[in-house]
Amino acid sequence: MPRFEPHPARRPVLIAGASSGIGAATAIALAELGHPVALGARRVEICETMAEKIRADGGEAFAHRLDVTDNTSVDEFVTAAENALGACEIVVSGAGDLEFGSGWAMDPELFASQIDVHLTGAQRLAHRVLPGMVERQRGDFVFIGSDCADRVRPFAGAYNAAKTGLEAYARQLRMELEGTGVRSSIVRPGQTLTGMGMQAKPEVVGPMLEEWVKWGFARHPYFLRAADIAAAVAAVVSTPRGAHLVLIEVQPEAPLRPRDEPGEEP
Repeated sequence: MPRFEPHPARRPVLIAGASSGIGAATAIALAELGHPVALGARRVEICETMAEKIRADGGEAFAHRLDVTDNTSVDEFVTAAENALGACEIVVSGAGDLEFGSGWAMDPELFASQIDVHLTGAQRLAHRVLPGMVERQRGDFVFIGSDCADRVRPFAGAYNAAKTGLEAYARQLRMELEGTGVRSSIVRPGQTLTGMGMQAKPEVVGPMLEEWVKWGFARHPYFLRAADIAAAVAAVVSTPRGAHLVLIEVQPEAPLRPRDEPGEEP
């Protein structure tokens, strides 16, 4: 006799930050697995185009504007998504952006806005959806963290603080949700090629990368793809009930060394 009822055959997904990068890749990956997906982001027109493509490929998708820094927007997104697709079974909290700069020189309002997007935005989403999940005694809430929560980098502005706080919050929820049937999980990407931070000027990025090399954060030039992180999210939410993938860290594999380099057998 199983200890838990299995996941429902139909598991609607809410994705925050679905217009690009990891969020977009996750929407596609979960739709391909047969999950109805609700795509939320400020750039709703991009989400609508993605939803049309998912539906054309035989999936089920819904798009709606979402600004995780606004309580009303979060409520409107969740309400509209659940009216369209049904009560959410999976939430992927991945909304965010990235502004580079030193922790002391960054404008305090910009610093606070980064915390609002990455950390408080995730709490707004959890505050809105977790009561329903707890009532149904099942669900997956997946936080997109960052390896900077474990290995802080210089000149990442508020990103280190935001992601460290986010992962602490996700671990807190895991304890608070124990016994409810709801799983709080972290998918922690390493260096991933997305659009985040691409607006930064070369005169900012150049010195920052030099510092990263100095502190040992740039061992090789390979980056993860957004699809690699989406695969990790899919693994978390596809795990049968009764087991809980608490944390998955994904790092890019280094380029292959020539066979004659030290450490290789002849």
